[in-house]
Parts: sequence; C-alpha cells; structure tokens
Amino acid sequence: MRIPLSWLREFAQVPADATAEDVMADLVKVGFEEEEVHRPTDELRGPIVVGQVLSLVKEPQTNGKTINWCQVRVVPEGQEQTLTGKGIDPSGVQGIICGAHNFVEGDKVVVTLPGAVLPGNFQISARKTYGHLSAGMIASVRELGIGDDHDGILVLSRIGLDPEIGTDAMELLGLYDQAAEINVTPDRGYAFSIRGVAREYAHATGTTFVDPASRVSAPASLQGGYGVKINDDAPIYGKPGCDRFVARTVRGVDASRPTPPWMSARLRLAGVRSISLPVDISNYVMLELGQPNHCYDLDKLSGDIVVRRAVAGEKITTLDDKERTLDVEDLLITDDSGAIGIAGVMGGAHTEVSDSTTNILVEAAHFDEVSIARSRRRHKLPSEASKRFERGVDWHVANIAAQRVVDLLVELAGGTADEAGTDVGTAPDAVTIELPAEFASARIGIDFTDEQITTSLVDLGAVVEKTASGYRVTAPSWRNDLETKEDLSEEIARLVGYDNIPSTLPVAPPGRGLSRSQQQKRRVVQALADAGLTEVLSYPFVSKAANDTFGVAAEGAARPALKLANPISEEQGYLRTSILPGLIEVARRNHSRGFRDLALYEAGSVFLPGEKLGTDSIPPLGVKPADEVLDALYDGVPYQPLHIAAVLTGHDSPAAATHTPRAWDWADAVDVARLIADVLGVELVVSQGSHQAFHPGRAARLALRTGDVVGYAGELHPKLLAAHDMPARSVALEVNVEALFEAAADVIVAKHISGFPVATQDVALVVPQDVPADQVLSALREGAGVLLEDVSLFDVYVGPGIEDGKKSLAFGLRFRADDRTLTADEASEARAAAVAVATERFGAVQR
Repeated sequence: MRIPLSWLREFAQVPADATAEDVMADLVKVGFEEEEVHRPTDELRGPIVVGQVLSLVKEPQTNGKTINWCQVRVVPEGQEQTLTGKGIDPSGVQGIICGAHNFVEGDKVVVTLPGAVLPGNFQISARKTYGHLSAGMIASVRELGIGDDHDGILVLSRIGLDPEIGTDAMELLGLYDQAAEINVTPDRGYAFSIRGVAREYAHATGTTFVDPASRVSAPASLQGGYGVKINDDAPIYGKPGCDRFVARTVRGVDASRPTPPWMSARLRLAGVRSISLPVDISNYVMLELGQPNHCYDLDKLSGDIVVRRAVAGEKITTLDDKERTLDVEDLLITDDSGAIGIAGVMGGAHTEVSDSTTNILVEAAHFDEVSIARSRRRHKLPSEASKRFERGVDWHVANIAAQRVVDLLVELAGGTADEAGTDVGTAPDAVTIELPAEFASARIGIDFTDEQITTSLVDLGAVVEKTASGYRVTAPSWRNDLETKEDLSEEIARLVGYDNIPSTLPVAPPGRGLSRSQQQKRRVVQALADAGLTEVLSYPFVSKAANDTFGVAAEGAARPALKLANPISEEQGYLRTSILPGLIEVARRNHSRGFRDLALYEAGSVFLPGEKLGTDSIPPLGVKPADEVLDALYDGVPYQPLHIAAVLTGHDSPAAATHTPRAWDWADAVDVARLIADVLGVELVVSQGSHQAFHPGRAARLALRTGDVVGYAGELHPKLLAAHDMPARSVALEVNVEALFEAAADVIVAKHISGFPVATQDVALVVPQDVPADQVLSALREGAGVLLEDVSLFDVYVGPGIEDGKKSLAFGLRFRADDRTLTADEASEARAAAVAVATERFGAVQR
C-alpha cells in the first residue's frame, strides 16, 4: 500500500517536515514492513514553471518536419526574472524550439528552464538547434514523469488550471509530495486504505486520528432508489456472497471534465493510473475509505440489478475487453441483459462509463471474502477491488463510501444527486470475545496493567466491558481478523510496543531438546562427512523395476511399494523402498560430468507399505476428527524407517606425483557400514551375503548379534553397473539405521584400558574353502575366553602347500589381563583353547 503523505496528513498528525522514511519507521512499530519510498523529486528537479506562449512561428525543415519557434513568457509582465543561471533570459521571455503541435498562442504550459533535470537524468540546457538558441523545453506529461501521454505538450487549461505565469509547476502538479509504501499482511486488509493507515499511524505515534468516514454526511436510511435484489441460491459454506448493496444515482454529470491535479497527483503516488474523472473519483474513494465501489452508465442498464450466482456456460466481457466464461460459483452483478460485472472483481464493458455518460449509478457493496477470492483466482484477474474484498471490508462503510463518490461527482463533474437511494442487506452480528484478565500477560510475557489493556483495545475501536473474570470485547467492524482472545493479546502487545517485550531466552525443561534418534542421526551423518564422504539428496520417486531390484535381496521376490497417483513420469511412479536407486543416479550423473572419484551418501526415509493403507473415507473439513479416526489415519500411513546408503566409485584420493591412489573395493563399503555401527555403539556382524543388486561373490550381509539383517554392502552387480553406465567395480552399501538406533544402548560406556602389556600370538588355520572367515573368527573369539582383547584376520592363502578345496586363514590374537602381566604360557593356553573350538566346528588344522 502506497501512502501519499499529503493525504495522510488530512487524517493524522504527521509533522510537516516528516519524510516517507520517517512515516515508515513509525509504522514499523505497529507491525508493518517497509517496502519503498516514492518521491518524484528524486528524479525531477527545477526550475520548472508555468509559462505562456506569446508567439508561435511554424518553420518547415529540410527533413520534412515542421518545428515551432516559440517565445514563452515565464515571468509575469512587468516583473523581473529572479532566477539565474546559464541560458535563463533576464527579460523573462525564453526562446524555445518545440516539435509538438497541440497548442496555440496564449496557452499556458509547463516550461522546464535551463538547469532543470527530468526523469532519466535528462538535463535541460540552452542549445543551438534548427538555427535557433533554444533555452528550455515545453514539457509533456510523460517528460515530467506524471503520465504516459507523449502525443503533445501539457496545456494547463485542459486540466482545469489557469495559474499565474511563473508559478512553480512542481508544486502546482503535486510533485513535491512523496509516498511511503508498506507491506500489508493478509489479515490486516483494513490497512489497504488511508483511513486504516492513518489510524495505525496514530497508534504508533500516540497522536490523534480523524476518521475520514466521520467527515461524510450520509443519509441515515435510503429508500426509493434503483431496484436491487440479492438472490444467492448457492452460498459458499452457507455464507451469502453479498450481504449489503448500496446504490446511489447522480444525473447530469460531465464525465469529460479533467481530473483535478491534486487528485491525479495523489492517485499517481498511490500507484493508480488516472483514467477519467468518474473512474478516478471511484478509485480515490476506494483508497481513502477502503471500500471498493463502481460507477455504471445508468442509461445502459436495463431492469433491476440482481446479485446472483452464474449459470453454467454464461459469459461476460469485462472492462479489460476480454470475454470470460463464468463458473457456477462466480457471484455476478446482473440486469435484464445478463451479467454486467463479476462481483467484487471487475465490472463489465457493456455498462462502462465513458466521456458521453451523463447519468451514473454508484454501487458500494459488501461481498464475502471466500467468494471473491475464488473468482479472482479462477479467472486470474487481480484487481484493487478484489485485493480488498478478499481480505475483508468494513460492512458499515458502504453507504458512506457511496455518499463520498456522490459528493465528488456533484462537486467535480457538475452532477445532481437523487435524494432517493437503495440500501439492501442484513448487518452481520458483532463479534464479542471474552478475554480473561491475565491471559494477555501470560501469553506475551509482560505484566500488562488494566489501563494498558483497556486503552489499547479502545484505541483499536473496540467496545470494552469489564467483567468479573476479565473483559468482554466487541471488535470494531473494520477488524474482521479479531475473533479470539489470542488475537486480542497480539493487538495489545502490538500497541503497547513490541520493543517492550523482554528479550530473554527461555530455559528448556529437563528432557527437552533433540530426541535420542535425532541425536543419533546427527552423530552418524557427521561421522560420515568427517570420513570424507559427501552427503547428497535424491528424489524419493523411482520405477517399479528399481524397487524390485534393490528393495529385496532374493531375485524374483515380491516387494510391495506405494504407487503415486500423479507421478512426474512413468519412470518415477513409485515411492522408494531403497535409497540406492536414487543415489546411483546421482553418482551416474556426476560421473557423466567428469567427476570420476566419488564417495556419496544419503540419509533418508524409505516407504514400506503394510497390509493396511489409507482409510475408506476422508474426514470432513472444519471439524477436528475423533481420536479413533486419527488413529485409523495413522495406521494407514506406511512404515518409513530411516536408511543410510553410500556409493563409492573410482579411487580413494586424487593422483599425485608421489602418490598412487587406491581403487575403492568391497572392503571399503563394509568399513563404512562398520563406521556407522561403531558411532552408535552397536556390534555389526559381517558375513558372506547374497543380494541381487550386488556381485555374487563380493557382497556382505550386515546383521545384529540377534541375527536380524540390517543391510548389505559390497561390489555392485556388473550387469547393473553396465546398465547404468557406471564404472566397473563400483561399491555400495545400505543400512537400516533405525534398527541400529533401537539396538544401541541408551548410554555407551567406554571400555576400561588396561595398564598391563599386551601379549600377541598368531595362528594359521587350514579350513574348507566354503567356510566363511567370519565364522572361524567367531569360534576363535568364543574359545579364547576373557583374556582375548582382539582378534583379526590378516591373511588368506590358497596355493602350493594347501590341499585343493581348502584355504589358510591367518589370525592375529591379542591377549591382555586387567590385573597382571600375562605369561607366555597363559597366552599360549588361551590360543590353544581358541584353536580347539575352531577344530571342533570346522575341522581346522594348524599350519
């Protein structure tokens, strides 16, 4: 909303020296946001004065043009020129070349003298042209930046002005005024008017406010006017689309009269283009009072006006000369000829006011916010009227706005108002709110006094009644956003001053903050980033084939998945049951762009539907569902566990002169999975696994000690890599970290570090080739007993010296006691016990 300061000063006590910046700074105190300053003098500087054309000589040129060599008086005859500067003639008469031909000798015009600057940094100076020294310029409205007309110069008599020669034209045309632009939030539609902003300025500064509506003398009742019927047979949500319609008649107007400069200047600063006197008056009243209104050419109306819903397929040509097909929800203004306007949005072209109009019917109505908003969106037809109606307009100001339009038509257009008028509709019930005495203080955190609460609410325009428990507040008619005690608390805080609210950090109650799972997730993703992996995000939408391949280990096994009702494409028609398809696509895209060495990971949800999905029906709007209905809704939501997946391609580091990078392999994928488990304090059991998306012999099964499988890691299947144009030997992993969260201990207790030395012994065992190394390692750990601190596999050998069908596994065992230094015999005895278990289970033989 743009607020011309001269207009604001009529209704609020704005200091004479206040700038637009000062006004915006004050309005910020009551919750408005600063937008922009509009000041013509930022681009326009004088001397710019009123001049009179003394003589005009037409001189044809060789280029085919005819120019006017003019003598223009810019100082009253008999007075001296007080302006000085290069090119300003002391005689008060300037010689000026002008190419326009829409003026004659004796016309008073706007003259920009040497030294003036026009918009676009166009500097005026005396210069020789067409054989003359032209010292100035006779200006058009476009050159002055006050309109779009560039066909001819501005002749002041044509806009109703006959000023004295030498008058400051910038003051005459209102160009010293300035406007402050603020952002108005949707809940404060009353501020889309000078009336509303002036009231808020008074709140912000503690000064007095004069309601512009109080200056209009409107009849207490209207009868005998133009026939109007409200017939809404299909109200939206049961609320009539129109609940008040005021119509007034003015006859004998001269619609061709020019709009007064003071009005056009204010409209221009407010961001509204001047069109014609009746339309400008309508817009002026809308901006002043916040009540949209409309002027009809009375002689083009046929029969009574009926406010009704549209008939399917009905059409209307609106004021923008576009034919629109109407919807049955559209609220219309109609007469016997059909639709003559989309209510609250835009009028129809058939009854438009023109220069030949002599009789005008003025409409000021009140429409339902939802109905207007839907029509505006449906037809993509934003207007100043709809912007106000869909945010709420004061029901009680309609007759005042109509009277204000009538008064201005009589004053400026020479019309005569009919005493009869029309005012139909039913006033809405006043909104009464119970406000407990301590509610606002508890809500805001300030101990408001009774005087602060009462004064703030009364300043709003509310009626406040003291009760035993607090206050009974009747909201003002222009504040349709005030409905609850929370709304009133916000208004009290706003008017007392946001700056009075103490800035204190609340103390978090015990047990608040991040949840356990949130803390665990943060630790894991940070650990992966610290390890050098890069986090990415991929689409959760995949194909059915991707879900079938990655979502289940066994080839051909069924994988239920959620099908999207409106997918982006058929290739992305399902919600993912695995993160790997999207992550592989990210890796493939990066690889195609030249990034060969990648270590990517993603933490996100997968979607695993159960037997029940959704509900039979959707709960109705406007009513909170019962607990059992909510439970049924939640039961139908698919299980969405958190997974973490990673893809590693290329090498672990960049090549350098003294460094040969190592290619990622399946062991790196397993190590990333182990890192995730270690961060959470969970023991991960890694064993030979099988998954259709992984290489048949280079895949690891990841499980908990309970045997529950939580993921897979290893080298991706060669056929899959080829199909996705990925580098050979790329590796990946995916882990159900939500299962790890549940398995993790609430508190991770650090192990005691013994101060006694470690005893190390190695053992090489020959076992059948089909025996997994991790099972042999588990047998050694079990047999070694409590003295074993760690056991690890460091070599696998197949070849000469080993029987066919067998392999040699070499393990390093570390023994340590908490209370003594172990002897060699104790360590050897523990090692022998470990070998005995491996021999018993797998027939292991020491090499």
